[in-house]
Amino acid sequence: MHAFNILRRGLIATVALIAVGAQAQERFITVASTTSTEQSGLFGHLLPVFEKASGINVRVIALGTGQALDIARRGDADVVFVHDKVAEEKFVAEGFGVKRQEVMYNDFILIGPKADPAKAAGKDILEGLRKIEAAQAPFVSRGDKSGTHAAELRYWKLAGVDIDAKKGSWYRDTGSGMGPALNTASSMNAYILADRGTWLNFKNRGDLGIVVEGDTRLFNQYGVILVNPAKHPHVKQADGQKFIDWVVSPEGQKTIAEYKIGGEQLFFPNATK
Repeated sequence: MHAFNILRRGLIATVALIAVGAQAQERFITVASTTSTEQSGLFGHLLPVFEKASGINVRVIALGTGQALDIARRGDADVVFVHDKVAEEKFVAEGFGVKRQEVMYNDFILIGPKADPAKAAGKDILEGLRKIEAAQAPFVSRGDKSGTHAAELRYWKLAGVDIDAKKGSWYRDTGSGMGPALNTASSMNAYILADRGTWLNFKNRGDLGIVVEGDTRLFNQYGVILVNPAKHPHVKQADGQKFIDWVVSPEGQKTIAEYKIGGEQLFFPNATK
């Protein structure tokens, strides 16, 4: 009987340890983010460093910025990490986010066939788009309300092109993330606006290359926001804020800067407190 009680106590202790371990493993936050942070490979580099430092796992929902913000509005995320400043500021102004903090930037680039049938090459994104529209050259749009899609629509408008009125068979609206949209552009040998990070990590380039880069209007800023626990009390405020604080800290900023492909830095930290 004594031996049985010792065995029983041992089993109970083992079960308790397993339960504690399971609880420790379940400490996580959900981050709704743009596809570019994941498909560029940045999160694969960044998140393990944070997780090791904090003990907090990060589950990422990678969608276009508009969809990521919608998920956060519903309370299905603790943090948003996206790149559409106007939409982010609106999200905070409406009370869904606590505070927007800038994290890093890279740039958009216009990708297209190396032969450049529209003669769009140069450093002026607006002139490049005008030439594509005039030539009715194949163009792939993400069409997914992402930060990249919002930027593309903004550039068409600045170029004086009413894309809703002008788009025809030459303009392919895909409703997809950056990687799938680039795959479509590669298969069609078409032009597409992309973020540089995803392009550098993209392998299926076919006959595509960079057509327009270096225009100051192509600047692409990323921000991070804690979802407002006053709207959604289940938001993991403390752990979500720890992630934000780490991302904008010297260590987080250094980790972002260290992510490179082929020796080329993909994102440039510029956090503001």
